[in-house]
Amino acid sequence: MRNLIFCLLALIVLPAYMSGQVIKGKVVDNKGIGIPGAFVVATISKTTSDTDLDGNFSITAKEGEVLKISMVGFDAVSIKATGQEMTILLKESKDTDLKEVVVIGYGTRKKSDNTGAIAQLSTTDITKTKVLNATQAIQGKAAGVQVIGTDVPGSSPSLIIRGIGTFGADRTPLYVVDGIPTKNISNINSNDIASFDVLKDASSLAIYGNQAANGVVIITTKKGKGDKATTEYDGFYGIRTPLRKVKMASANQFANYTNTAEQNSRFADNQAYNTNWFDEITSLGTYSSNNLSLSGAADKINYLFSMNYYDEKGVLDGLDFSRFTFRNNNDYKISDKFKVTQNISVSFSKSTPKPLSAFTNAYKQSPLVPVQYENGRWGAPIVGDDGQAGTTGAVFNNVGNPVAQLNYFTEEQKSLLLQGSLAAEYKIFKQLKATSRVGIEYNNWKKFSYTPNRELWLAADPTRDITKYSALEPINELVTARSDYFNWNFDNFLTFNQKFAEKHDLEVTVGMTAQETGSREELEVQGRNVPENSNYWSLNLSTSLANNVVTNHFRGNSKSLIGYFGRFQYSYLEKYLLTGTLRRDGSSQFGADYKWGNFPSFGLGWVASKEDFLKESTTINFLKVRGGWGRLGNQNVPINQQTFSSGAGLGYELGGTLYTGTSIGTFIDPSLGWEITEETSAGFDFKAFNSQLSGSFDWYNKTTTNVILSVTPPITVGTGATPAHAGEITNKGFEIALRWDNVVNDNFKYWLGGNYSNNKNEVSNIYNPLAIKQQGGSIDNGQYTKQLEVGQPIGSFYLWEVAGKDVNGNFTYYDKEGGITATPTELDRKFFGSSLPTYYYGINLGVEFHKFDFSVDGYGVGGNKVYNGKKAQRFGGENIEASVATDFWTSSNTNSPNPAPFNAVPLASTYYLESGAFFRINNITLGYTLPKFSNTINGIRVYASAINPFISQKFTGYSPELNNDGNPLGTQGIELNAYPTLSSFIIGANVKF
Repeated sequence: MRNLIFCLLALIVLPAYMSGQVIKGKVVDNKGIGIPGAFVVATISKTTSDTDLDGNFSITAKEGEVLKISMVGFDAVSIKATGQEMTILLKESKDTDLKEVVVIGYGTRKKSDNTGAIAQLSTTDITKTKVLNATQAIQGKAAGVQVIGTDVPGSSPSLIIRGIGTFGADRTPLYVVDGIPTKNISNINSNDIASFDVLKDASSLAIYGNQAANGVVIITTKKGKGDKATTEYDGFYGIRTPLRKVKMASANQFANYTNTAEQNSRFADNQAYNTNWFDEITSLGTYSSNNLSLSGAADKINYLFSMNYYDEKGVLDGLDFSRFTFRNNNDYKISDKFKVTQNISVSFSKSTPKPLSAFTNAYKQSPLVPVQYENGRWGAPIVGDDGQAGTTGAVFNNVGNPVAQLNYFTEEQKSLLLQGSLAAEYKIFKQLKATSRVGIEYNNWKKFSYTPNRELWLAADPTRDITKYSALEPINELVTARSDYFNWNFDNFLTFNQKFAEKHDLEVTVGMTAQETGSREELEVQGRNVPENSNYWSLNLSTSLANNVVTNHFRGNSKSLIGYFGRFQYSYLEKYLLTGTLRRDGSSQFGADYKWGNFPSFGLGWVASKEDFLKESTTINFLKVRGGWGRLGNQNVPINQQTFSSGAGLGYELGGTLYTGTSIGTFIDPSLGWEITEETSAGFDFKAFNSQLSGSFDWYNKTTTNVILSVTPPITVGTGATPAHAGEITNKGFEIALRWDNVVNDNFKYWLGGNYSNNKNEVSNIYNPLAIKQQGGSIDNGQYTKQLEVGQPIGSFYLWEVAGKDVNGNFTYYDKEGGITATPTELDRKFFGSSLPTYYYGINLGVEFHKFDFSVDGYGVGGNKVYNGKKAQRFGGENIEASVATDFWTSSNTNSPNPAPFNAVPLASTYYLESGAFFRINNITLGYTLPKFSNTINGIRVYASAINPFISQKFTGYSPELNNDGNPLGTQGIELNAYPTLSSFIIGANVKF
């Protein structure tokens, strides 16, 4: 009986034993420190596992089965599984870069074999700072990449790679998301990004031809992995407040300043109201994000599903934004030779915009004015005979009530953005692979805005009676608008890779691409006198005698691009590197003789650490010198549009009769084509001291020709200004990046890194004598502040220079000869720097101790100027800053930096120009990973972050980081109608199942 029981037990246990058992072990480095994230695979059972934070793993496999263990930066090993707990040593690769790859155009390349300048950021770099847009998160983390941020909910920052090389053309880089070219990544959930590769030099950019002049960012999203489904949740909640406020004059200070300016006693000393308008239009901002993903892999498929909901309540009252994104990425392994990859992303966003001019109005409006009077009517700038602000008297400024402005501004926008790609990859034979990929992008946008005209009329004057409102004027207006577009691209290319005689490594890529940017249609319709109840805001319910009016209808032409490209990459003995690229592009935007262009490039590299004199070095672990040249294009330029004007005023008289005529508004330049950029660059990458110190250095010289400017044809042509090739812009600079990593022991490691970028931007030539003086930088008082000039950077401030003050305390100015005058002319203006920084830098440090992790990121710029445009908003009776109200020129205070009080439009002068330099702590994060307490939950990390908690700046305004319209010759660098930089504090958690 006992033998029978043993036999039955054997029959039960033996199959289970034969099918595998749990093998446990630990993967360590040569110091005995556990290696987290190492990949373990059982070669027969096909099971996989990853090591935890301490290097431990467990895997179901047969005893005696070969386990393969691999990790980036280490040599892979194969070892037989044993029944006892194993300790497996991984040796660090001599050249750790050999195991790492960067994403390049239409392929990947080992870092050690790459000859171009590419900055790569990981998902950790991107998700550490909790912001909506991934571009904002990389600020200060990549040399040569300047990010000018903005905290307006739902907005996108400007990304500038190695300076701006154009005046009127598009300035944004090309983004390539899983093979889909796009100009906008505001729809991408940062948690979905696996890598963020920035192609910076022409050697690596030329593969994208006439789309690459502003740089290219290649974004690769995550894919499923592992042998089982993994669920991950990441969520946070935060509060947001303005990082810095400007203290404005109090009611009594305002009264004193204005009385002094007007040389009277119009305003009484003790006012009934003392309104802080900035506080009245702002409140505590909040934002949150909830991200859920499911991923995994099997023999024939890997998959990823993710969902994210982001919601933000802006600090400006009523300015809200929300976004929902869904992503599905799948890889299907049809056979050993054939693989299909499918990526799809859908984004829904909703926003309620508010006019940012409310910030300027809050700055300008007098504190004497209440938000509302006791009778409920909106406050207005009215002062009575008693010197007190009230409902009757004289109006003392033309500034509106900013709270009422926000209250009556009603607008809602909704947007749907769909991106998807489908790629097929077939191995024709071992060395040759064919790839075919199609991508689509569809956007649908719509909005409505409601304006209560009658209420606005009443709000402007508290003495007005609703019965006096003109019956001829609309009670309200409703505007609805929509637009949509559809873009597609189709890529086909072959990749040949072969290593010959263990010395020659050759990769050749050839292919073609076709793209179409579909026609964009915009339609806007306005109706009047709809029901005041928002549930019935519909144009078909309008009771106005006037019909609904189409106020805008635009349909742009579609644009097609076709390109043929080829690239070879050659390595000899893994020491000597050569890359060559040629792309030929044709664009439908240009005339028949100017459709096609060639964009060549080459790159050279020398891995000096492979040479005998460094091969055995214990100090220099890796050293590569590289350089290259290339030509790029920018096809997104202002295209000539033929315009016509007609009417009696343009007619002619014949036989005493006036006939209606038609005039051509602009002249078409048939030679208009893309702008051309040529760049020469050189640099080196290194690792030293057991690869603990790593870094790179780059130098570049980039020149853009064929820059398009507005020119005036000869008067005999009889037309207005038209775009034409007229100028040249150069960018020269260098970049340095360094990082120190040290693993002290199994429970403690730290890193310290930094980067510095220097760029000199200059308008080097304007060769068309008919080019118009390009002026910009409007400050909403009838004046401009910037001008384009040879020898100066783009966006240079062109101002009158303050020399001092006269005997009455009013400003005097230097004239063009160096003399002093109180009435300068236009010729007396001078250049005083640009809004573009000459250098920018970033620092980052981090520590991991036991289960705790701590990191700090900082960012700074210098060499740039910003203009305090809101401070220049003086027409009469506006408020002033407390620092001005308490320290202005008088006969007993002649050394004050501020002039005597005035109520007039000031000249655009250096008085309002300030340093734009700043250093800001971008992010401080403290996290803790809980000990594992459940077999179901693989890990829980809780964290708290402070975003923008501290800034050191010289600028006296709200924020020196002023993106505004993103145009250096526009309002970029001018604080006017600008959203303040925010400081955020968040708590969050990451849970893996």
